[in-house]
Amino acid sequence: MTIRFLGTGTSQGIPVIACDCAVCTSLNAKDKRLRSSVLIQVDDKNIIIDTGPDFRYQMLREHVTHLDAILFTHSHKDHVAGLDDVRAFNRQQGGAIDIYGTLDVHEALKREFYYAFTAKKYPGVPQLKLHEITSSPFSLFGMEIIPIEVMHYMMPVLGFRMGDFTYITDAKTVNDTEAQKIRGTKVLVLNALQRDAHISHFTLDEAIAFARHIGAEQTYFTHISHNLGLHDDVQAELPEGISLAYDGLVLAGI
Repeated sequence: MTIRFLGTGTSQGIPVIACDCAVCTSLNAKDKRLRSSVLIQVDDKNIIIDTGPDFRYQMLREHVTHLDAILFTHSHKDHVAGLDDVRAFNRQQGGAIDIYGTLDVHEALKREFYYAFTAKKYPGVPQLKLHEITSSPFSLFGMEIIPIEVMHYMMPVLGFRMGDFTYITDAKTVNDTEAQKIRGTKVLVLNALQRDAHISHFTLDEAIAFARHIGAEQTYFTHISHNLGLHDDVQAELPEGISLAYDGLVLAGI
């Protein structure tokens, strides 16, 4: 399994166009964060987790030539807004893209992209095949996927474990039952929004504490606001075994 970080940023705390803070003016490519998403490559299959507003550019940047499935963590716009752009893959592949999400996610997609679900569709609209998932494990391309339910303030959000890899974003709390599903994972990806307290996201300190609680061999932080600070400065503060992810980071052989 190979993991490609398509984006490690967030719309939370997004800077204005004229922002002159250190992160926004940084020349370090690791400080340029698109909305959070990962590409999971297993054998010849490409699986995306979340299609944020930057989805089209992320696909072009990574030279993704085919797409086999999309998993959605939840229905917020910074995680679903780019779904319309799967239509290019529909044309190239000659069929619908398999979409996996909870019933709440499906209902949101049907509202936001209503034209893809009408009885009489306009030519060229996205072709989407919805598959409802819950917190129960399911199989995809012969691989078991274990959903991890976390709380984003009062909103349930799904993370996903695939073998030794676990991806969680938009978490503020994780109960003991769900945390137990993560234990034993070798690579954990976890949200770390900023240093200051936030109602619906782990802060940096909270993310470090949860990472230590799980004890994965390596943890990477994602869903990073520019408020967190410069990549190199934050990285220098992190304990051993914990790193900031960055757009374009590739983890191979998981």
